[in-house]
Amino acid sequence: MNYIALKMLYGDRTKYLMLLCGLSFSVMLTVQQGSIFWGLMRWSHSGVTNINAPVWVTDPNINQVEEVKPLADTAVTRVRSVEGVDWAVPLYKGVLRARLADGNYQQISLVGLDAATLLGRPAIVREGRIENLRAPDAVALDQWAVDRLGGPQKIQLGTVFEINDHKAIVAAIVHTQKSFQNIPFVYTTYERALTYSPRERRKLSYIVAKPVAGVTPEQLARRIAAETGLGAFTAEEFGWKTIVWMLKNTGIGVNFGTTILLGFIVGMAIAGLTFYLFTVENLKQFGALKAMGTGTGTLAQMILLQSFTVGLTGYGIGVGLATLFGRLTARGGTLPFVETWPLLALVFVALLGICALASMISIRKLAKLEPAIVFRG
Repeated sequence: MNYIALKMLYGDRTKYLMLLCGLSFSVMLTVQQGSIFWGLMRWSHSGVTNINAPVWVTDPNINQVEEVKPLADTAVTRVRSVEGVDWAVPLYKGVLRARLADGNYQQISLVGLDAATLLGRPAIVREGRIENLRAPDAVALDQWAVDRLGGPQKIQLGTVFEINDHKAIVAAIVHTQKSFQNIPFVYTTYERALTYSPRERRKLSYIVAKPVAGVTPEQLARRIAAETGLGAFTAEEFGWKTIVWMLKNTGIGVNFGTTILLGFIVGMAIAGLTFYLFTVENLKQFGALKAMGTGTGTLAQMILLQSFTVGLTGYGIGVGLATLFGRLTARGGTLPFVETWPLLALVFVALLGICALASMISIRKLAKLEPAIVFRG
């Protein structure tokens, strides 16, 4: 019976291709838009992920990582005094302007690292050595800053430019995750970042810390918050705090959610209707099988086999097309595309649900089917 069911499915090529196209398009659009959405969310907290620090200490009322609320310099000592802190170092972060030799300007996100330890430095160094940041006027650019400031032809190791009218020399080129604001990162020492930055009473942006062995980042964050009154978050908590803020205060979630939902509903509706029409047009064949003694349960198994066969095939094609799109268009990190297994699992479960629903409607039609239909004109 399984062979007959598949022969019926593949025999009507037009209906089969319509089913396949509808399901494949729906899956592809859902996975593609969902992956771009999650890629954007990853970009939104790149300020956290680019700094490899377990615990972040900042103002308790901060909403997201790009919202800098400077702290008093004494906050570093207060954090270091908390039991369970292995190390705690200051971190500067601010948006400044870089000026090239040809007079062009470019906004940059300046990050100042502790000079003694360089904790929080990028994990991947493409050219030069990150330790060279300790040299006079030295900075490290990420790959996006190189592109924005003129490309590899103009920006090389040793290139001189200005940051807020102060001399800067490229000592290293690093790899980072692009920011949601699309502002490139420039790294230097904390003390030098303070000289680059505008005059303010407070300039300490964050304190990044690590717990000693036996203390989790969550435990240390709770201790710091309780003993100092400052805001303390693990890197994961700070990242999610930023994502939630983005969803609440921008239209990204609504826009992508609407596109994903409409694409899924339209694609699945077309596929479900087409499958139902496929069953209706094959009522005589099912009636003949019923007249020969085939039970309703067996016919239901045939319907389910047809439905899940086309569904799984469409799922594979849709995911393949979405993945191909991501690989072709997101090379080099220019497009936010992060395909995750929870997204694929969610789409898979939803697709199976739609296939089961379409099958149930068709099976209900077959349950009422009279075998005598085969003798009608």
